[in-house]
Amino acid sequence: MAIPGTLLAALGAAVALVARGTRKARHSLEHLELAQLITTKMPVKAGSMAMAAVASETVEYSTIKFPPLKNDRLLRAARGEAVDRIPIWVMRQAGRYLPEYRQFMAGKEFFQVCRNPKEVAEITLQPVLRYDLDASIIFSDILVIPQAMGCSISLHPEKGPVFQEPVDSRAVWHKLQDKLLQELGVSVAPGASSADKNQLLVANAPKLVSPALDYVYAAITETRTQLDGRVPLLGFCGAPMTLAIYMIEGGGSKTFSKTSRLMHGDPQTAHEMLTVLAHMCAHYLMNQVRAGAQALQVFDSYAGALSPEIWHEFSFPYMKLIAEIIKKEFPQMPMICFAKDAHYGLDALAETKYDIIALDSSVDLGECYQQMLAKGKGIQGNMDPTVLYAPPEKIKEVVSKQLQKAFGGLPSIPTKYIANMGHGMSPDHDPIHLGAFIDAVHAFGQR
Repeated sequence: MAIPGTLLAALGAAVALVARGTRKARHSLEHLELAQLITTKMPVKAGSMAMAAVASETVEYSTIKFPPLKNDRLLRAARGEAVDRIPIWVMRQAGRYLPEYRQFMAGKEFFQVCRNPKEVAEITLQPVLRYDLDASIIFSDILVIPQAMGCSISLHPEKGPVFQEPVDSRAVWHKLQDKLLQELGVSVAPGASSADKNQLLVANAPKLVSPALDYVYAAITETRTQLDGRVPLLGFCGAPMTLAIYMIEGGGSKTFSKTSRLMHGDPQTAHEMLTVLAHMCAHYLMNQVRAGAQALQVFDSYAGALSPEIWHEFSFPYMKLIAEIIKKEFPQMPMICFAKDAHYGLDALAETKYDIIALDSSVDLGECYQQMLAKGKGIQGNMDPTVLYAPPEKIKEVVSKQLQKAFGGLPSIPTKYIANMGHGMSPDHDPIHLGAFIDAVHAFGQR
């Protein structure tokens, strides 16, 4: 009996994958629906992992068939391997500073766009098509997790995100616990404490992020397919404390008064909220990996909102927990953490399972690189975003000087380093100026 050519090719590809020891081969002959792919745990055999690591290959954790990756600089840098140039991407690289973004978003509602996989893919690709970047990051928002918990959020032109009902007290948190458990169909014993209810929510965390956030996973799959292997696709989430601050304050804040009152006055409620958020974040990110994300970043945008003591108690343990949960399931998945304005937390973060510690603009790039490298970690960052308001030639000069100061004494292009800014792009940044920044980074170390 003759074997059809297409089947023979598929069998040959599967055999080749098995020979290389990659995880993808385990499922290459199976037909799985997307919903199963993104919500089913698929552990990796240690043997295949070791073989991939020895071969310096990128471990593929998604079972979805994607185009081969053509630019793996960022992934190689995260692994500490040599690169031919410094890899770069930029926070908020898909955003309002781009004229094509403004044109596309005209008349559209932000969160509705986030729920449309094809529109998300188009926006995510905009900066990749315009610039010579080394990574893309899925277009979404950190507040989709509070939305999955049932929080109603609207975007105001001047105020930004506004929660219809802030979760700013024990009573409101208990009401939200009961609502979530009821929607999950979880039976609660009479007289159960809030701690008991929290344990039930943690146990059901996977159900809190799927199907509620399946649109994000579908967008990741669609986007990675459309990227056609140009660059890796990053997934992300907000850190639990940053998400909690938004929920407690009912939006953005300058004083963080409600958060301070709750965390100082009722730490038990704050920790219960953060515990649920941390487990939701971990499962949300793991589903992103199954959908096709090739690296992950956790954004603690409000890390420096309160005191160092508050961050160490209410943020660090939960950021650490997220990495531990994900690395247990996906040990070779590159992970980046970004704790903005919390330079006092860098040493603590270096003891976690994150591979790359992202820096804001307040710290010295070269000093942090040496400190983190000594602890086995890489860094990302940290050009001051305000430099992009300078003329293009000045931007190139500033970038060159900063990189020369940080890495000029090295014999080659630095490993375990990803260029970025200390925060994201602003709406009034000039796209041409970002191009100058990217070109200057790529020019460094070229002979």
